[in-house]
Amino acid sequence: MAFHLIDPETWERRDHYRYYQTLVRTGYTLTVDLNITRLLKEVRRRGLRFYPVMLYVVSTAVNRQRELRMARDQDGQLGYWDVCHPSYTIFHDDDHTFSDIWTAYSPEFSRFYRDCVEDLETWKDVKGVKAKPGRPDAFTPISCLPWLSYAGVSYDTPMTSPMLFPVVLFGKYFQRDGETLLPFSGYFQHCVNDGYHASLFFNTVQELADHSEDWMEEPD
Repeated sequence: MAFHLIDPETWERRDHYRYYQTLVRTGYTLTVDLNITRLLKEVRRRGLRFYPVMLYVVSTAVNRQRELRMARDQDGQLGYWDVCHPSYTIFHDDDHTFSDIWTAYSPEFSRFYRDCVEDLETWKDVKGVKAKPGRPDAFTPISCLPWLSYAGVSYDTPMTSPMLFPVVLFGKYFQRDGETLLPFSGYFQHCVNDGYHASLFFNTVQELADHSEDWMEEPD
C-alpha cells in the first residue's frame, strides 16, 4: 500500500482545493435510489450475504477513482493511496450498539467475500466503537441502515476534520414499479470532490450492480 504525493503546483484542481480549504470550507451529501434488482437476484441465486457483496461493490468503485482515495500524509501534504479498504459497521442485537471493523480489499470478489464473512463472524460479538484493531490509514467508512428506507441524509461534520475520504451509507431496500431500489448516500469533501466526481462514483456503483454476473464468482 503506497501513498502518492500530488504536486500542488501542477495539479489541475489546485485552485479549487485552495478555495474550498480556505474560503468555503464545506462538504456535501448526495442520495440516490440505487437499482439493485439484478444484483439482488444474483445474490439470492448464489446464496450469498448481501452486506459483504455491497461492501465489495462500494470498495471496487472507490478503488477505480483516485479522487475518492485522497488524503494528507503526516506532514499535511496532499496525495492519494493506491488502494483503500472498507471500514464498516456491525450491529449488536443484544444492546443495540455498533462496532467498526475492516477487511482488506481485494479486486477478486471471491477472496474479498471470504475474508469479509470471516471478519464478520470473528468480530461479531466484540463490543466497542473500534472492534478490529490494525485498521490501515487508507480506508473508506461505510455504514448500513437496514431498518429504514430513507429519502435523504445529512452530516454535521466539522470541516476541521483532516479526513478527505467519502463516507458511504445505504439503507433498507424497497420495491417500486417492479424494481428493487436501495437508498444510497455519499458524503464528500468539496475540496477534493466536485459533483462530477461524485457522479462518477454513483454511476460506477450502479454499473457494478447492473453487471454483477461479470465479476461475481462463487467464493472458495
